Amino acid sequence: MDKGISQEGLPEAVAVVGGGSWGTALANLLAEKSIPVSLWVFEEDLCEEMQKTKENTLYLPGVQLSPLLRPDNSLEAVLTAKRMILMAVPSHVYRHVAMQMLEFLKEPVVIVSATKGIENESLKTMSGIWQEIMSENNDWEYGVLSGPSFAREVVKRAPTAVTVASASKELAEEIQKLFATDYFRVYTSTDVIGVELGGALKNIIALAAGIVDGLGLGHNTRAALMTRGLAEMSRLGTKMGADPLTFLGLAGVGDLVLTCTGDLSRNRTVGYKLGQGKKLAEILGEMRMVAEGVKTTRSVHHLARQKEIDMPICEQMYRILYEDLPPENALAALMRRELKHEVDTFFG
Repeated sequence: MDKGISQEGLPEAVAVVGGGSWGTALANLLAEKSIPVSLWVFEEDLCEEMQKTKENTLYLPGVQLSPLLRPDNSLEAVLTAKRMILMAVPSHVYRHVAMQMLEFLKEPVVIVSATKGIENESLKTMSGIWQEIMSENNDWEYGVLSGPSFAREVVKRAPTAVTVASASKELAEEIQKLFATDYFRVYTSTDVIGVELGGALKNIIALAAGIVDGLGLGHNTRAALMTRGLAEMSRLGTKMGADPLTFLGLAGVGDLVLTCTGDLSRNRTVGYKLGQGKKLAEILGEMRMVAEGVKTTRSVHHLARQKEIDMPICEQMYRILYEDLPPENALAALMRRELKHEVDTFFG
């Protein structure tokens, strides 16, 4: 029997955990394919509004959602009897939500993560968190979905391409078929850690790209920053076991380009305001949605030191965010570094 089809011949119901812009967009994509989707929405008032109006006015205002999308404030109701579960909650609450989910998970279960971040306390990616909390469960599988994809453009059906990775080639292909549409093209990979790191690390470089734009430094500077940022992503990734080619794909350079240049990028927006002289606390206080790069910068700062990886852009971003270093001073420090051979710096 096809894993994606229920015994009644109807599409298998999917649970989506996280009613932010990305979770809502992916849930709506599945619902528009006539797949029954239960969406866990943390905010009770927002959930009730979505049930009545079929619109997520907080995170995707103006978008009419599919009637097959069922918002719910109860994790138990959303997860009951679901094999396929998509996670789209921010990385800093990921473990807490996952722990709450445990009692409602059936076996076998497939976790597909669409969260881009690295946990501050453990320095683990989302797959690492699941491996830890599911250590006594044998019948579960994991996949990660990442790539250049703004939620608002996906719900408008703008042609988009992403990557889904799983240690199981067969599972990656199943998830590929689940999400693929005529406007949402999905490629497969078996490099889970590479796809996860690409999605997390590009957010730090996007913060820096925003600062470059906020300072009015121009296209030369931004292009140099993005390229050297890609080198840092590759260095840490290969040290952690990723395939270096992953960083040349959609989950690497593709997402990097989008997040560093797109006006819808929350991380670039935070950086832009930093470049204009605003303080981080003030910027974050004005935002409803999470800019993952802010917390990921702290994680990568510690990871780079732990693994003895040279990541000067990420190091300077850490100093800007957490030590109040003026962006101009950070730029000067980067430009005055020891001169090097270019290609060698991608891997060591």
